[in-house]
Amino acid sequence: MVYISDGVDIHRHLLALLAPLEVGDEIVPGVRLDGTSTELGLRLRLIAGEQRIWVDVTPAERTRKWAARSKLLAVGYRDEGGRNRVDAKLGLALCERLAGTIAANEDAVIEALRSEAAREAPLAARVREVCVPTALDAAGPTHAPYYTINPYVGCVIGCKFCYAQTNLGLVRQLMGLAHVPWGSWVEVRANLPDVLGEELQRLEPRPIKFCPIVGDAYQAVERTHRVTQRCLEVVRDSGRAWPTIILTRAALMKRDVALLASLPAPWAGVSLPTVDDTVRRHFEPRASSIEQRLDLLKALRGAGIKTMAVVQPIFAGPLEALADTLAAHVDGVSWDVLRGEEGAKAEFDDPRFSQTRTKGWQRERATALLAMLHARGVDVWESDLPPS
Repeated sequence: MVYISDGVDIHRHLLALLAPLEVGDEIVPGVRLDGTSTELGLRLRLIAGEQRIWVDVTPAERTRKWAARSKLLAVGYRDEGGRNRVDAKLGLALCERLAGTIAANEDAVIEALRSEAAREAPLAARVREVCVPTALDAAGPTHAPYYTINPYVGCVIGCKFCYAQTNLGLVRQLMGLAHVPWGSWVEVRANLPDVLGEELQRLEPRPIKFCPIVGDAYQAVERTHRVTQRCLEVVRDSGRAWPTIILTRAALMKRDVALLASLPAPWAGVSLPTVDDTVRRHFEPRASSIEQRLDLLKALRGAGIKTMAVVQPIFAGPLEALADTLAAHVDGVSWDVLRGEEGAKAEFDDPRFSQTRTKGWQRERATALLAMLHARGVDVWESDLPPS
């Protein structure tokens, strides 16, 4: 059953945790609060000169790692997998300052957040249509900024290794929502196209990345709700050039090939961690098959759209065949290693795949694959966007 909600403005509650601090204020000398993000947990966006620093706010009972904490919440800074190194002394000073402010506000803010969430819809609802106050979320380093957008939060494709489930689960816990397994709930951002249209007229154009981390843009609910399709139409009709990047594990994207081709500067593609469909079925049983993903890439290329693939994590399967397939179907490849098993312990315990969970295996395979891709002239990048 679908429940319609006016939505909970988590940004407002997150800022209330920091009162009397406001966006633009200095947290410590030389570092100011630039904004908030709720797309992948509760996060604070800080600016220190040319560096963007992300700080996570997490229920203390659910994490063993933090730089500082209040009674209920842990505060820690991120180095984004080593891509954004933060000076340890600065990171600690920031977190201690923020935790001290949060401590004075957390009881009242969490109570207000849970009361508001309880009024919106039954706490155990699996599908909730919500309204959101913002569409675009600032991301990327200060020298190469971009926006992310998520038509859906939660994902019925439900890959058990997906690292979004923990952080999204923490937000649900703070809101008092019932715990349900990853892959069995989704929030449909019903008003997102309208909010996006207003923002596209007001904000400075930057690349927009339809980010699949918190919810695949072409998961099954898109067939009926069409939030992704309507957002792409808004981008197309905005009258301004917004480069757009969109990634999926679902063949439903093929429905929108003509629409994607009508955008001013589109990139589109798929996650392709293996070319062995037996391996894919083991780890991604609800995602589209390898054959379907390759058929989608062919359709995208045939429409003149630049194509990409993301290899993360790296699964078992023939590397030479994977490199050949990528070289034949995409204009660029982004990659990364496994960042945690999350709920996929049983899948990795399978003797056929147990070695693939180790850092050594992931790094060794990544090194070999990158060498093969470079030998084939494939453009490879570690950043979140194509170099162009």
